[in-house]
Amino acid sequence: MKKVIVSVINDLVTDQRVAKSCQTLQKAGFEVLLVGRRQRKSPPMDARSYVCKRMKLIFEKGPLFYAEFNIRLFVFLLFHRADCLLSNDLDTLLPNFFISKLKKIGLIYDSHEYFTEVPEIVGRPFVQKTWRRIEEFVLPKMKEMITVNESIADLFRKKYGIEVHVVRNIPLKAALPDVADKASLGLPEDKHILILQGSGINIHRGSEELVEAMRLLDDCILLIVGGGDVIPVLRKMVTDYGLDEKVRFFPRMPYKKMMSITQLADLGLTLDKDTNLNYRFSLPNKLFDYIQANIPVVASHLPEIERIITEYDVGTFIDSHEPKAIADAVRSAIDDRNRYLKWKDNLKKAADELCWENEQNVSLSIYRRYLKNK
Repeated sequence: MKKVIVSVINDLVTDQRVAKSCQTLQKAGFEVLLVGRRQRKSPPMDARSYVCKRMKLIFEKGPLFYAEFNIRLFVFLLFHRADCLLSNDLDTLLPNFFISKLKKIGLIYDSHEYFTEVPEIVGRPFVQKTWRRIEEFVLPKMKEMITVNESIADLFRKKYGIEVHVVRNIPLKAALPDVADKASLGLPEDKHILILQGSGINIHRGSEELVEAMRLLDDCILLIVGGGDVIPVLRKMVTDYGLDEKVRFFPRMPYKKMMSITQLADLGLTLDKDTNLNYRFSLPNKLFDYIQANIPVVASHLPEIERIITEYDVGTFIDSHEPKAIADAVRSAIDDRNRYLKWKDNLKKAADELCWENEQNVSLSIYRRYLKNK
Protein backbone atom coordinates (compact mmCIF):
# COMPACT_ATOMS: atom_id res chain seq x y z
CA MET A 1 0.00 0.00 0.00
CA LYS A 2 1.34 3.44 -0.95
CA LYS A 3 1.74 5.89 1.88
CA VAL A 4 0.79 9.57 2.06
CA ILE A 5 1.93 11.97 4.77
CA VAL A 6 -0.62 14.72 5.43
CA SER A 7 0.65 17.83 7.20
CA VAL A 8 -1.23 20.70 8.80
CA ILE A 9 -0.16 23.38 11.26
CA ASN A 10 -3.48 23.34 13.12
CA ASP A 11 -4.43 21.19 16.07
CA LEU A 12 -5.37 17.79 14.65
CA VAL A 13 -8.34 17.39 16.99
CA THR A 14 -10.40 20.28 15.60
CA ASP A 15 -9.42 20.47 11.91
CA GLN A 16 -12.32 18.68 10.26
CA ARG A 17 -11.32 19.38 6.66
CA VAL A 18 -8.04 17.56 7.22
CA ALA A 19 -9.83 14.69 8.99
CA LYS A 20 -12.17 14.28 6.02
CA SER A 21 -9.25 14.47 3.57
CA CYS A 22 -7.51 11.67 5.45
CA GLN A 23 -10.62 9.49 5.27
CA THR A 24 -10.91 10.16 1.55
CA LEU A 25 -7.24 9.30 1.04
CA GLN A 26 -7.86 5.97 2.75
CA LYS A 27 -10.85 5.41 0.50
CA ALA A 28 -8.59 6.13 -2.50
CA GLY A 29 -6.21 3.38 -1.33
CA PHE A 30 -3.47 5.20 0.61
CA GLU A 31 -1.97 4.40 3.98
CA VAL A 32 -2.27 7.71 5.85
CA LEU A 33 0.02 9.41 8.38
CA LEU A 34 -1.26 12.76 9.67
CA VAL A 35 1.24 15.22 11.15
CA GLY A 36 0.40 18.39 13.08
CA ARG A 37 1.13 20.05 16.39
CA ARG A 38 0.02 19.69 19.97
CA GLN A 39 -0.62 22.88 21.89
CA ARG A 40 -0.46 23.14 25.65
CA LYS A 41 -4.25 23.41 25.83
CA SER A 42 -5.02 20.87 23.12
CA PRO A 43 -7.86 18.47 23.96
CA PRO A 44 -7.12 14.72 23.87
CA MET A 45 -6.90 13.16 20.43
CA ASP A 46 -9.99 11.25 19.38
CA ALA A 47 -9.74 7.77 17.85
CA ARG A 48 -8.81 7.78 14.16
CA SER A 49 -8.50 5.01 11.58
CA TYR A 50 -5.04 6.31 10.58
CA VAL A 51 -1.82 7.17 12.39
CA CYS A 52 -1.51 10.66 13.88
CA LYS A 53 1.63 12.45 15.05
CA ARG A 54 1.33 15.64 17.10
CA MET A 55 4.59 17.51 17.54
CA LYS A 56 5.20 19.42 20.77
CA LEU A 57 6.82 22.76 20.02
CA ILE A 58 8.68 25.25 22.19
CA PHE A 59 6.88 28.22 20.63
CA GLU A 60 3.12 28.50 20.06
CA LYS A 61 2.86 31.73 18.08
CA GLY A 62 4.86 34.33 16.20
CA PRO A 63 7.73 33.98 13.70
CA LEU A 64 9.71 31.60 15.93
CA PHE A 65 6.71 29.26 16.04
CA TYR A 66 6.43 29.15 12.23
CA ALA A 67 10.18 28.71 11.83
CA GLU A 68 10.29 25.91 14.41
CA PHE A 69 7.29 24.13 12.92
CA ASN A 70 8.61 24.25 9.36
CA ILE A 71 12.07 23.01 10.38
CA ARG A 72 10.57 20.20 12.48
CA LEU A 73 8.21 19.26 9.66
CA PHE A 74 11.07 19.18 7.12
CA VAL A 75 13.10 16.87 9.35
CA PHE A 76 10.09 14.65 10.01
CA LEU A 77 9.31 14.32 6.30
CA LEU A 78 12.97 13.70 5.51
CA PHE A 79 13.17 10.65 7.77
CA HIS A 80 9.76 9.11 7.10
CA ARG A 81 8.86 7.11 4.02
CA ALA A 82 6.11 8.46 1.78
CA ASP A 83 4.96 7.97 -1.79
CA CYS A 84 2.98 11.21 -1.79
CA LEU A 85 2.59 14.34 0.35
CA LEU A 86 -0.52 16.40 1.08
CA SER A 87 0.25 19.92 2.29
CA ASN A 88 -2.60 21.84 3.93
CA ASP A 89 -2.28 25.61 3.61
CA LEU A 90 0.66 27.83 2.83
CA ASP A 91 2.25 27.51 6.28
CA THR A 92 3.14 23.83 5.57
CA LEU A 93 3.91 24.13 1.85
CA LEU A 94 7.63 24.99 1.79
CA PRO A 95 9.00 21.89 3.62
CA ASN A 96 6.61 19.67 1.66
CA PHE A 97 7.78 21.20 -1.61
CA PHE A 98 11.48 20.73 -0.81
CA ILE A 99 10.96 17.12 0.30
CA SER A 100 8.86 16.33 -2.79
CA LYS A 101 11.74 17.51 -5.00
CA LEU A 102 14.44 15.86 -2.89
CA LYS A 103 12.67 12.48 -2.78
CA LYS A 104 11.00 12.84 -6.20
CA ILE A 105 7.52 12.10 -4.87
CA GLY A 106 4.12 13.61 -5.62
CA LEU A 107 2.85 16.72 -3.83
CA ILE A 108 -0.80 17.73 -3.47
CA TYR A 109 -1.50 21.23 -2.14
CA ASP A 110 -4.83 22.04 -0.49
CA SER A 111 -5.31 25.73 0.31
CA HIS A 112 -8.10 26.21 2.84
CA GLU A 113 -8.20 29.99 2.40
CA TYR A 114 -6.53 32.85 0.52
CA PHE A 115 -3.71 32.80 3.04
CA THR A 116 -1.79 35.91 2.00
CA GLU A 117 -4.87 38.05 2.56
CA VAL A 118 -5.96 36.85 6.02
CA PRO A 119 -6.52 39.81 8.38
CA GLU A 120 -3.87 38.60 10.82
CA ILE A 121 -1.16 39.48 8.28
CA VAL A 122 -2.76 42.12 6.01
CA GLY A 123 -1.63 44.93 8.31
CA ARG A 124 1.90 43.51 8.68
CA PRO A 125 3.70 44.22 5.38
CA PHE A 126 6.89 42.28 6.13
CA VAL A 127 5.00 39.15 7.24
CA GLN A 128 2.61 39.36 4.30
CA LYS A 129 5.50 39.83 1.87
CA THR A 130 7.29 36.78 3.30
CA TRP A 131 4.28 34.50 2.79
CA ARG A 132 3.68 35.93 -0.69
CA ARG A 133 7.26 35.14 -1.65
CA ILE A 134 6.83 31.54 -0.50
CA GLU A 135 3.61 31.23 -2.50
CA GLU A 136 5.15 32.87 -5.58
CA PHE A 137 8.20 30.59 -5.33
CA VAL A 138 6.28 27.32 -5.10
CA LEU A 139 2.96 27.60 -6.96
CA PRO A 140 4.31 28.39 -10.46
CA LYS A 141 6.29 25.13 -10.20
CA MET A 142 3.12 23.10 -9.58
CA LYS A 143 0.63 21.94 -12.19
CA GLU A 144 -2.45 21.87 -9.99
CA MET A 145 -3.82 22.48 -6.51
CA ILE A 146 -7.03 22.27 -4.48
CA THR A 147 -8.94 25.08 -2.76
CA VAL A 148 -12.28 25.68 -1.06
CA ASN A 149 -14.43 27.71 -3.48
CA GLU A 150 -14.63 29.10 -7.00
CA SER A 151 -13.85 32.71 -6.06
CA ILE A 152 -10.52 31.79 -4.44
CA ALA A 153 -9.81 29.26 -7.20
CA ASP A 154 -10.17 32.02 -9.82
CA LEU A 155 -7.66 34.19 -7.94
CA PHE A 156 -5.06 31.39 -8.04
CA ARG A 157 -5.83 30.54 -11.69
CA LYS A 158 -5.35 34.12 -12.83
CA LYS A 159 -2.21 34.70 -10.78
CA TYR A 160 -0.34 31.45 -11.46
CA GLY A 161 -1.97 29.91 -14.55
CA ILE A 162 -2.33 26.49 -12.90
CA GLU A 163 -5.26 24.13 -12.70
CA VAL A 164 -7.23 24.63 -9.48
CA HIS A 165 -9.79 22.09 -8.27
CA VAL A 166 -12.57 23.17 -5.92
CA VAL A 167 -13.43 20.98 -2.93
CA ARG A 168 -15.70 22.83 -0.53
CA ASN A 169 -15.34 22.21 3.20
CA ILE A 170 -18.61 20.38 3.70
CA PRO A 171 -19.28 18.05 6.66
CA LEU A 172 -20.05 14.37 6.51
CA LYS A 173 -23.78 13.79 6.58
CA ALA A 174 -23.30 10.59 8.55
CA ALA A 175 -21.35 12.42 11.29
CA LEU A 176 -24.36 14.08 12.97
CA PRO A 177 -24.49 13.01 16.66
CA ASP A 178 -27.37 13.01 19.14
CA VAL A 179 -28.61 16.42 20.24
CA ALA A 180 -27.13 17.70 23.52
CA ASP A 181 -29.28 18.05 26.61
CA LYS A 182 -30.16 21.66 27.46
CA ALA A 183 -30.49 20.98 31.16
CA SER A 184 -27.03 19.42 31.43
CA LEU A 185 -25.55 22.53 29.79
CA GLY A 186 -27.49 24.88 32.02
CA LEU A 187 -29.47 26.36 29.12
CA PRO A 188 -32.97 27.75 29.71
CA GLU A 189 -35.97 26.18 27.97
CA ASP A 190 -37.75 29.50 27.39
CA LYS A 191 -35.07 31.27 25.31
CA HIS A 192 -34.28 31.21 21.60
CA ILE A 193 -30.76 29.88 21.12
CA LEU A 194 -28.32 31.56 18.73
CA ILE A 195 -24.95 30.04 17.92
CA LEU A 196 -21.63 31.30 16.59
CA GLN A 197 -19.11 28.50 16.23
CA GLY A 198 -15.69 27.85 14.77
CA SER A 199 -11.99 27.54 15.47
CA GLY A 200 -11.29 30.97 13.96
CA ILE A 201 -13.47 33.43 15.90
CA ASN A 202 -11.18 36.33 15.10
CA ILE A 203 -11.26 40.04 14.36
CA HIS A 204 -13.38 41.33 11.46
CA ARG A 205 -15.81 38.43 11.74
CA GLY A 206 -18.70 40.33 13.33
CA SER A 207 -18.57 38.73 16.76
CA GLU A 208 -18.06 41.97 18.70
CA GLU A 209 -21.15 43.54 17.12
CA LEU A 210 -23.08 40.31 17.69
CA VAL A 211 -22.33 40.38 21.42
CA GLU A 212 -23.41 44.02 21.57
CA ALA A 213 -26.62 43.11 19.69
CA MET A 214 -27.49 40.71 22.50
CA ARG A 215 -28.32 43.76 24.63
CA LEU A 216 -31.37 44.17 22.35
CA LEU A 217 -32.47 40.52 22.33
CA ASP A 218 -33.99 39.76 25.72
CA ASP A 219 -35.55 36.44 24.73
CA CYS A 220 -32.34 35.00 23.20
CA ILE A 221 -29.19 33.38 24.48
CA LEU A 222 -25.99 33.29 22.42
CA LEU A 223 -23.62 30.32 22.44
CA ILE A 224 -20.06 31.05 21.27
CA VAL A 225 -18.41 27.69 20.63
CA GLY A 226 -14.74 27.52 19.67
CA GLY A 227 -11.69 29.73 19.89
CA GLY A 228 -9.90 32.63 18.26
CA ASP A 229 -8.00 35.82 18.95
CA VAL A 230 -11.11 37.90 19.69
CA ILE A 231 -12.46 35.64 22.46
CA PRO A 232 -10.78 37.63 25.32
CA VAL A 233 -12.34 40.81 23.91
CA LEU A 234 -15.76 39.17 23.77
CA ARG A 235 -15.47 37.92 27.34
CA LYS A 236 -14.64 41.45 28.54
CA MET A 237 -17.59 42.87 26.60
CA VAL A 238 -19.93 40.32 28.19
CA THR A 239 -18.69 41.32 31.66
CA ASP A 240 -18.81 45.06 30.94
CA TYR A 241 -22.34 44.90 29.50
CA GLY A 242 -23.64 42.51 32.17
CA LEU A 243 -24.53 39.84 29.61
CA ASP A 244 -23.36 36.80 31.55
CA GLU A 245 -26.88 35.29 31.47
CA LYS A 246 -27.27 35.94 27.73
CA VAL A 247 -23.89 34.88 26.29
CA ARG A 248 -22.24 31.54 27.01
CA PHE A 249 -18.74 30.48 25.95
CA PHE A 250 -17.69 26.94 25.12
CA PRO A 251 -14.07 26.04 24.28
CA ARG A 252 -12.80 24.25 21.20
CA MET A 253 -14.03 20.68 21.27
CA PRO A 254 -14.19 17.55 19.09
CA TYR A 255 -16.48 17.95 16.10
CA LYS A 256 -19.22 15.57 17.22
CA LYS A 257 -19.52 17.24 20.60
CA MET A 258 -19.67 20.65 18.93
CA MET A 259 -22.39 19.48 16.54
CA SER A 260 -24.43 18.03 19.39
CA ILE A 261 -24.55 21.55 20.86
CA THR A 262 -25.06 23.23 17.48
CA GLN A 263 -28.27 21.29 16.91
CA LEU A 264 -29.84 23.00 19.92
CA ALA A 265 -29.80 26.37 18.16
CA ASP A 266 -32.70 28.16 16.49
CA LEU A 267 -30.36 30.25 14.32
CA GLY A 268 -26.72 29.98 13.24
CA LEU A 269 -24.70 33.11 12.57
CA THR A 270 -21.85 33.79 10.15
CA LEU A 271 -21.05 37.50 10.06
CA ASP A 272 -17.64 37.91 8.39
CA LYS A 273 -16.85 41.42 7.16
CA ASP A 274 -15.65 42.40 3.70
CA THR A 275 -12.37 43.79 5.07
CA ASN A 276 -9.95 41.62 3.08
CA LEU A 277 -9.97 39.25 0.11
CA ASN A 278 -9.85 36.17 2.30
CA TYR A 279 -13.04 37.10 4.14
CA ARG A 280 -14.74 38.52 1.04
CA PHE A 281 -14.51 35.15 -0.67
CA SER A 282 -14.83 32.98 2.43
CA LEU A 283 -17.13 29.98 2.56
CA PRO A 284 -16.84 29.09 6.26
CA ASN A 285 -17.23 25.60 7.68
CA LYS A 286 -19.87 26.84 10.09
CA LEU A 287 -22.29 27.57 7.24
CA PHE A 288 -22.36 23.92 6.20
CA ASP A 289 -22.40 22.76 9.83
CA TYR A 290 -25.54 24.84 10.38
CA ILE A 291 -27.12 23.35 7.26
CA GLN A 292 -26.35 19.79 8.37
CA ALA A 293 -27.74 20.60 11.82
CA ASN A 294 -30.99 21.88 10.21
CA ILE A 295 -30.50 25.43 11.52
CA PRO A 296 -31.53 28.50 9.48
CA VAL A 297 -28.71 31.00 8.97
CA VAL A 298 -28.30 34.74 9.53
CA ALA A 299 -25.32 35.94 7.47
CA SER A 300 -23.50 38.93 6.09
CA HIS A 301 -23.62 39.70 2.37
CA LEU A 302 -20.51 37.94 1.04
CA PRO A 303 -20.63 36.35 -2.44
CA GLU A 304 -19.89 32.69 -1.69
CA ILE A 305 -22.07 32.60 1.42
CA GLU A 306 -24.88 34.50 -0.28
CA ARG A 307 -24.80 32.08 -3.21
CA ILE A 308 -25.49 29.08 -0.96
CA ILE A 309 -28.14 30.70 1.25
CA THR A 310 -30.00 32.19 -1.73
CA GLU A 311 -29.83 29.07 -3.90
CA TYR A 312 -31.32 26.85 -1.19
CA ASP A 313 -33.35 29.58 0.61
CA VAL A 314 -32.18 28.62 4.10
CA GLY A 315 -31.76 31.96 5.83
CA THR A 316 -31.48 35.73 5.68
CA PHE A 317 -28.91 38.54 5.74
CA ILE A 318 -27.98 41.51 7.90
CA ASP A 319 -28.19 44.97 6.32
CA SER A 320 -25.04 46.13 8.11
CA HIS A 321 -22.79 45.21 11.02
CA GLU A 322 -24.44 47.73 13.33
CA PRO A 323 -25.62 45.87 16.46
CA LYS A 324 -29.20 47.04 15.88
CA ALA A 325 -29.15 45.72 12.30
CA ILE A 326 -27.95 42.34 13.56
CA ALA A 327 -30.63 42.29 16.27
CA ASP A 328 -33.31 43.27 13.73
CA ALA A 329 -32.29 40.44 11.37
CA VAL A 330 -32.39 37.92 14.23
CA ARG A 331 -35.75 39.22 15.47
CA SER A 332 -37.25 39.10 11.96
CA ALA A 333 -35.98 35.54 11.39
CA ILE A 334 -37.49 34.33 14.66
CA ASP A 335 -40.81 36.18 14.43
CA ASP A 336 -41.75 35.26 10.84
CA ARG A 337 -42.77 31.68 11.58
CA ASN A 338 -44.00 30.83 8.08
CA ARG A 339 -40.69 31.89 6.56
CA TYR A 340 -38.77 30.13 9.33
CA LEU A 341 -40.61 26.85 8.75
CA LYS A 342 -39.98 27.16 5.01
CA TRP A 343 -36.25 27.51 5.71
CA LYS A 344 -36.37 24.44 7.94
CA ASP A 345 -38.00 22.44 5.16
CA ASN A 346 -35.48 23.68 2.56
CA LEU A 347 -32.61 22.72 4.86
CA LYS A 348 -33.44 19.04 4.37
CA LYS A 349 -32.70 19.25 0.64
CA ALA A 350 -29.62 21.40 1.23
CA ALA A 351 -28.24 18.91 3.77
CA ASP A 352 -28.78 16.00 1.38
CA GLU A 353 -26.85 17.74 -1.39
CA LEU A 354 -24.21 19.68 0.55
CA CYS A 355 -22.39 16.82 2.25
CA TRP A 356 -18.87 15.40 2.06
CA GLU A 357 -20.19 12.12 0.66
CA ASN A 358 -20.95 14.09 -2.54
CA GLU A 359 -18.14 16.65 -2.38
CA GLN A 360 -15.32 14.14 -1.93
CA ASN A 361 -15.64 12.82 -5.49
CA VAL A 362 -13.35 15.59 -6.77
CA SER A 363 -10.72 14.69 -4.17
CA LEU A 364 -11.05 10.97 -4.90
CA SER A 365 -10.29 11.46 -8.59
CA ILE A 366 -7.16 13.49 -7.75
CA TYR A 367 -5.90 11.12 -5.05
CA ARG A 368 -6.44 8.01 -7.17
CA ARG A 369 -4.51 9.58 -10.02
CA TYR A 370 -1.56 10.23 -7.69
CA LEU A 371 -1.83 6.71 -6.32
CA LYS A 372 -1.63 5.33 -9.85
CA ASN A 373 0.91 7.59 -11.50
CA LYS A 374 3.27 9.04 -8.91
